[in-house]
Amino acid sequence: MNAYNVRQATPLIHCITNTVVANFTANGLLAIGASPIMADAPEEAGAITGIANALLLNIGTLNARTVEAMTLSAQAANAKNIPIVLDPVGAGASPFRLHTTQVLLNYRIACIRCNAGELAAIAGVAWDAKGVDAGSGTADIIALAKEVAHRYQTIVAVTGARDIITDGTRVVKVYGGSARLTEITGAGCLLSAVVAAFLATERSLESVARAMKFYKRCGEKTQDAAFGAITTALLTALHTLTQKGAMSHESSINDCRF
Repeated sequence: MNAYNVRQATPLIHCITNTVVANFTANGLLAIGASPIMADAPEEAGAITGIANALLLNIGTLNARTVEAMTLSAQAANAKNIPIVLDPVGAGASPFRLHTTQVLLNYRIACIRCNAGELAAIAGVAWDAKGVDAGSGTADIIALAKEVAHRYQTIVAVTGARDIITDGTRVVKVYGGSARLTEITGAGCLLSAVVAAFLATERSLESVARAMKFYKRCGEKTQDAAFGAITTALLTALHTLTQKGAMSHESSINDCRF
């Protein structure tokens, strides 16, 4: 399974995401051939999840209604065996965010897509987080990721200069990408949606690794873009690299390190 297969499958991805990135996330999913749907009203969230191929839960801008919608959607997803990707944005930034993350982890989550600071918050270890950014710390990220993956029986995908993907036993390291993506809002949130689209097509550690590798390659296409054109360059790369035969190695995990 590769990025072209996602385009062929046209999976429907239900995104309950933050208000800062909703439009960008929708456009990014459209760029890879997926179909986004955003429904965060508790009155319909569960029903919408029931017709989707994957569910993304992003806690970037929480309120009581979205938390209710997320829990109802998680229930619906678990009932129909629909994969859930949890993006615990800034999980350690406030007690409300951390509590919500812990509540959502009571459901079966296919993948936690996070940065190092968010992982540390979930694991309950000290970390100097900076709002929703990764911050800094001295913990062993691979060991933490394996621990959290094992604890919640899920795949953990930690982004950084080197991405770490693990199911608690196997570990994949993905290199590449571009620091230019840190200059715009929503690049990590969109990555979580891309991971959801890949999992909708094939649910496996390898599928998450391919999604992460693919996204790093797309990020590299932004390297020479002017500041105001980074988002456009990323969307263009997402669209171009999902075409049949277009740089097929972009979504391969052959050059990832196990």
